[in-house]
Amino acid sequence: MKAQMDNMGKQARNRQQDDPDDPIAEQDGTALAQEQGDGAQSAEETQALKAEASKAKHYYDQWVRAAADLENYKKRAARERHDAIRFANEALIEKLIPVLDNFDSALAATSAANDASVQSLQTGINMIYQQLKTALSEAGLEEIDASNKPFDPNWHEALSQQPSSEVPEGHVLQQLRKGYKLRERLLRPAGVVVAKKPAA
Repeated sequence: MKAQMDNMGKQARNRQQDDPDDPIAEQDGTALAQEQGDGAQSAEETQALKAEASKAKHYYDQWVRAAADLENYKKRAARERHDAIRFANEALIEKLIPVLDNFDSALAATSAANDASVQSLQTGINMIYQQLKTALSEAGLEEIDASNKPFDPNWHEALSQQPSSEVPEGHVLQQLRKGYKLRERLLRPAGVVVAKKPAA
């Protein structure tokens, strides 16, 4: 096509040189100039369309990222709101754990007494203790039972080690302090003695 237009241009110029007043040569030259102008305009329009398409793609990518960020934010906010509801009583329950410890100590101190009045006191203490434990359990508090289980640093705190031929090495030999968790969240690890192999 370009070669054909070049040939037409040469022929028009030649005719104009031979006869400047030749109307056919003048018409051919005008048509050629118009075609060249149209071609340049078409190239500019193509470049402009490409630029607009590039901008549109850029804005679309930004919109997709913004939509994804918004969706992630909604999920995170919903999760945080859910956790806030589930663990709303965490601070209060943590403060009540020492009260449970004191009840355990009181019951242990009165368990060996034979006096009737002491036994009656023990019964009353035990009733209050069980009511408190039930209320805390309904709020999500759970005891961590570590006795005779493999030592788990996620839930247990090793207070000491003792040799034992009866309990496998790395298992809990004795639980010295109860552990507690609020649902799946640790509040206090169980204080334990971990068994180790006896000296040969």
